[in-house]
Amino acid sequence: MLRISNIKFRADFDPSKEHELLAQKIQKILRVKQDKILSFSISKKSIDAREKNNVQLVYSVDVEMKNETSYLGIKNVSSYEPLEYVIKKTPKNTRPVVVGSGPAGLFCALVLAEHGLNPVVVEQGMDVDKRKMAVEKFWKYGVLDTNSNVQFGEGGAGTFSDGKLTTGVKNPRIPKVFNEFIEAGAPSEISYLAKPHIGTDILITVVRNIRKKIERLGGEVRFETKMKELIVENGEVRGLLLEGQHGKTESIETDAVVLAIGHSARETFYMLKDLGVEMIPKPFAVGVRIEHHQKDIDQQQFGCFASSPLLGASEYKLNAHLPTGRGVFTFCMCPGGHVVASSSEENSVVTNGMSYSARSGENANSALLVSVSPNDFNGDAMAAIEFQRKLERKAFEVGGRNYFAPVQLVGDFLVDKGSKQLGSINPTYTPGVTPTDLRECLDEFIIDSLKDGLRVMDKKLAGFIKHDAVLSAVESRSSSPVTIKRDRLTYESNIKGLYPCGEGAGYAGGITSSAVDGIKVAEALMEIEV
Repeated sequence: MLRISNIKFRADFDPSKEHELLAQKIQKILRVKQDKILSFSISKKSIDAREKNNVQLVYSVDVEMKNETSYLGIKNVSSYEPLEYVIKKTPKNTRPVVVGSGPAGLFCALVLAEHGLNPVVVEQGMDVDKRKMAVEKFWKYGVLDTNSNVQFGEGGAGTFSDGKLTTGVKNPRIPKVFNEFIEAGAPSEISYLAKPHIGTDILITVVRNIRKKIERLGGEVRFETKMKELIVENGEVRGLLLEGQHGKTESIETDAVVLAIGHSARETFYMLKDLGVEMIPKPFAVGVRIEHHQKDIDQQQFGCFASSPLLGASEYKLNAHLPTGRGVFTFCMCPGGHVVASSSEENSVVTNGMSYSARSGENANSALLVSVSPNDFNGDAMAAIEFQRKLERKAFEVGGRNYFAPVQLVGDFLVDKGSKQLGSINPTYTPGVTPTDLRECLDEFIIDSLKDGLRVMDKKLAGFIKHDAVLSAVESRSSSPVTIKRDRLTYESNIKGLYPCGEGAGYAGGITSSAVDGIKVAEALMEIEV
C-alpha cells in the first residue's frame, strides 16, 4: 500500500467532486492513468486555516497499485501497512465482572466476550433509551435521578457530549476502537478525519449496538444494578454483592473485577478507601462553560470561508500559562452545541457540553478551566472530591436551588459586576439560568485565574471576551480528581484481582483513550500478549 500525504484543495470546491478530484491528484502525483490505480481511500482529512483568505483541506490517501516500490522516490509518497490487532488468551476460571458501561467498560467487556470469557457488566444507571428519557426529564423539569443521569448509565458521561474521538494517545488498539464504532453505526469518516466526532444523537445508537454485540458473544449486561460491596479476602477479590431494582441483593463469585466506574463514582471511591485500596489525589481542573455565537467563531477561524459546507462548524483550543504558575485552558469545545445540566447528586449544579452530529446549534460552547492541584484543598483523594462538591453546592444555592445554572456575562465578570440581564447570546442550559455574580460560588483563585486567562485568550481568538458571551457555573467534572493505583504490568490494584480502568481510575481522558484502556485491561486480565 502507498500513502500519499499533503494533498491540498481550497475549501470552496463542490463536495460531490471530492473523490474525482482526489483521483486526479493521485494520477498527477504518480504520473499514471486512472486504470493503473487499483483502489484508494482517504486515510486522513484535516483543515489548514492559518491563512483566512486561503483555507485548505489537507488529505492523505492510501493507494493500492501494482509494483508499488517503483513509486517510493516521489515526494510525499511512502509505503504503508496497516497495523493488525492480534491477541491470544489464557482463559480464567470464573467470569470477570466489569463495573461500569462507559467506553472503558464497554470495550473491556467486548474484548473479554470476543475471547469467550462471558463477562458480566454491572451498571447502576439505565440502558441508553430509558436513560435518555430520564436525562430529558431533568433538563426539562429539574427532576434528577441520582442513579441515571448525564454521568451515570449506558455509555457513560460520553454519551451526552460532543462525542469527540481526538486523543493524544498513539496506540495500535485505536483502529479497533474506531472500527467497532463504525460497525455499531458511527459514520465511516471518523476513521480518517483529523478531529473526528460522533455526536450524542448517533452515540446513543452506537453504545446500544456495542452492548448488543457483547450480549451476542455471551456477555451479560445488568442495568440499574449497583456494586453494593466488593468482597475481599486475604487481599484478593472473591466476589461482589450487587443491589438491583427494589433493593434486591445478589452475590456473585469472581476473582476478577474491572473498575470502569467513571470520574463521578464518588460513593464507590469512598467504599474503596474503606477497603484499603490505594488511591492518590491527582491534578484536575474546574471552572465554567463559555458560550458564543457559533457564527462569530466561524468568522474568526475561517474568514471568508466561514460558510463553506466543506468545513462545518469551527472549533478552537486555547490555553494560557499564567505568572502564578496556573494553567487556564479550554476543553471539550462543542461547536453548534449546548451547555447541559450534568448533576449526579441532589442539591448540586454541574455543567457540561454536548453537540448533536450536525453541530447545527446557534451557539458554540467550551469548558473554560483552571488547573487545580492537591495544594488547593490540602488533603487526600477524598478531599479532592469534597472540593468539587463544595463548588457544585454553592452553584446550586446561587442558581436558586432549582438546578438553574448561575451565569454571568464575560464583560461584567471582568470588572467584578454582577449580571442582572443577558445580551444577544441566549444560554442553551436548561432547565434555566440565573444571572448573578460568579464570585458568590467560585473560589477567589479560580475567579482571578479565569480573568487573566480570558484576556490572554482574546489575543489568540479575537472576540473571545465579547461583553455578552455567557459564563455558566460550575464545570467541575472534566476529569477524575483521583488515581486508583495499579501495577504497570498486571494492571491490578493493591487488591489482587481488582483492575482499575479508564478515566474514573485516572488512566484516560476522553472516549478514545478510555476505550483503549479498557482493551488494555482486558488483555492484562486474560494474561495475553499483543
